[in-house]
Amino acid sequence: MKLIISSSELLKGVMAVSKAIPAKSPLPILENFLFDLKGNVLEITASDSELTLKTQIEAENTSEEGKIAVPAKHMMDLLKELPDQPLTISTASESSFVCKWSGGESTLPYFPAEDYPEITGTDDTAVTITFPAQSLVDGITSTIYATADDEIRPAMNGILFDIAPESTTLVASDSHKLICYTTGDVKASEKASFILHKKPAAILKSIIGKDAETVEITFDSKNAVFKFNATMVICRLVVGKYPKYRDVIPQNNSNILRISRVQLLNTVRRVSVCSNKASNHIKFDLRSGSLTISAQDLGFSIAAHETMPCQYDGEELTIGFKSPFIIEILSNMGCGEIVMKFLDSKRAALIIPAEDEEESDKICGIIMPIMIS
Repeated sequence: MKLIISSSELLKGVMAVSKAIPAKSPLPILENFLFDLKGNVLEITASDSELTLKTQIEAENTSEEGKIAVPAKHMMDLLKELPDQPLTISTASESSFVCKWSGGESTLPYFPAEDYPEITGTDDTAVTITFPAQSLVDGITSTIYATADDEIRPAMNGILFDIAPESTTLVASDSHKLICYTTGDVKASEKASFILHKKPAAILKSIIGKDAETVEITFDSKNAVFKFNATMVICRLVVGKYPKYRDVIPQNNSNILRISRVQLLNTVRRVSVCSNKASNHIKFDLRSGSLTISAQDLGFSIAAHETMPCQYDGEELTIGFKSPFIIEILSNMGCGEIVMKFLDSKRAALIIPAEDEEESDKICGIIMPIMIS
């Protein structure tokens, strides 16, 4: 292998895939980048066997194609210290390669590409959809915080992509809260679904740049492949059946609260300082024109309450929640005003942005109440 490439472009490439490099792996070869030079294109691969990232960079000049596995940490550390300049990479022997730059060079070991595990993509049963890049980022951002860490039910540790002819909904839940993000921009000829684990979802969210317009998603029963610009993400899907989430979305909650999202969020944060640290319980007292939020910790003889004006249409109601769940949902909604809909003190409350209320509920959150004394 021999090529000349921009050091800054190479750094950008290895950093784009580096999130797939495992800190420790039973397969030491996975602690390397796989460099595959074909023609003027260098393909860089990183994998932890569950998640694989690939990107392509155009070289300035090549004279010998090749495929080698290079130490990820050493390569990144070297490139970070180099100013932008042409970098010549060439194999020097059967086990080492040389990086030459203006005034210096470094010799590093490499390993045979044959030792790198084969990356499996999708099979002939795969379905392909095209997702607007920003909608995918927004959908993951709006739902990922609601995923669980559940060893017994692994399906809850990911985001469900529920694809239908009229729209696609991303869903996440930890049993205490459930978040749905629906977009009409993504449709399929027939219903399909897959569960994306939170780790690749978080990586996707972080590496899809503003220059990406669309993301092509191809998936079968085991794997999914995401393609955008010169980058490809291949990941193993979560195997399991996701609960029937639509059955738990309240349809007839008739007690309706309209209030500033930021005002409610800040009040919950202030009052929850005095809640019991083990339970984090807070109480909503809803009356016509006002909402009072209170908390107490009898063990430390502390309590707090705050009343704020609001628009509330419904019966007088007292309901309890865990404050971290309310804070998470409100923090991850970007709207100015929210609508909360209640049926009674024992059943789930629905939270939606006020501007989406008359639409098909682009984002909606469901939060389970807690018993209060």
